[in-house]
Amino acid sequence: MNRRRVTVVAAAAGVVAGATGLGLLAMPAGAGPAPVLPDVSAEALVESVLNAEPAAFGGTVDVDNDLGIPAIAGVPQASDGASNLRVWTDGQGKLRVQLPGGDSERTFVDDGQTAWLWDSAEQTVKKMPHGAFEQHKPELGGEQQAVPTDPVTLSRQVVAAIQEYSDVTVDGTARVANRPVYELVLTPKPTEKTVLREVRVAVDSELRVPLRVAVLTNGTDAPAMQVGFSELNVGPQDASLFAFTPPAGAKVTEPEVDEPSAEDKAAAEQAFTEANPQVIGEGWDVVLAARVPDDALTGLADAQREQGQREGRWQERGEGGDVDVQGLIKQLGKQVSGDWGSGTLITTRVGGVLIADDGRVAAGAVPEQVLVDAIGQVK
Repeated sequence: MNRRRVTVVAAAAGVVAGATGLGLLAMPAGAGPAPVLPDVSAEALVESVLNAEPAAFGGTVDVDNDLGIPAIAGVPQASDGASNLRVWTDGQGKLRVQLPGGDSERTFVDDGQTAWLWDSAEQTVKKMPHGAFEQHKPELGGEQQAVPTDPVTLSRQVVAAIQEYSDVTVDGTARVANRPVYELVLTPKPTEKTVLREVRVAVDSELRVPLRVAVLTNGTDAPAMQVGFSELNVGPQDASLFAFTPPAGAKVTEPEVDEPSAEDKAAAEQAFTEANPQVIGEGWDVVLAARVPDDALTGLADAQREQGQREGRWQERGEGGDVDVQGLIKQLGKQVSGDWGSGTLITTRVGGVLIADDGRVAAGAVPEQVLVDAIGQVK
């Protein structure tokens, strides 16, 4: 796949990801009776969330996704399912994340100067610069592609995006990882058009930092996705957790960081111009839109095919063994048409993506009509 195609695919993936942007964080309620805590205002809790900073902690994060993304033959169902990971941080940039997978595990360690990514199944280690976690998070998470590790930052981003467009209340107390919390609830104002019902943020009563975020959709009390601490140890962590020595016999590589050439930069700028990403609407109604060239969809399908072939799972083919891009898209959704044109609507519990046959794409946590209205504005 050429670099220009990679750039365009990345832009397209960003648009599609917007369909579940608010649905990426949630967490099950804690067990046991609700604790009795002093009264606190919703405004004070919002302020705590917006000003909270990550601190030193160690804990286990459980993830349970139920976004309702349709299954498709030959393509892994990356978004639904349960998993867990262990996270430690010193609050100053040092980090350790372990993601178990059967008899193996992937481990990321950043000691403050150097980062390491260890894959026990492959017996490989990647040596990288400090601060490389975000860039290499997909490799750590495998097919899940997004490994939530910092509820403080994630909660702050969600609350900052929607508080102005929400009715904000405090809905009692609960326990998360055996710690007492306040339940901060953000509900869309009546003028908002969204398939989401509310966002719930559990704020630690002592530390005043978010320990959980829950997103619920209309028509069901079951969270679309659950992410959160089942165990949490707040405070300084053992320094040895942030040290790493490659195991004996492991293959160590150090990926080169190439400075983009003038040609690559020009191709990226052209790809961005062609995609013409747009943000339509505000708050809960926001829709991310773009125009995705055919070669970007082909490149995305090629990447899926290559991964599937490696794992013996790819089945979809078009004529001559090529990937049937349109066929894959149509399997995922229903065919729709109107004054705006025609295309495929893919719906999940947390929103939808409308992909027009001419390459326009609109995605958001909104009903179908909002996507239709938005895609008509895509230039």
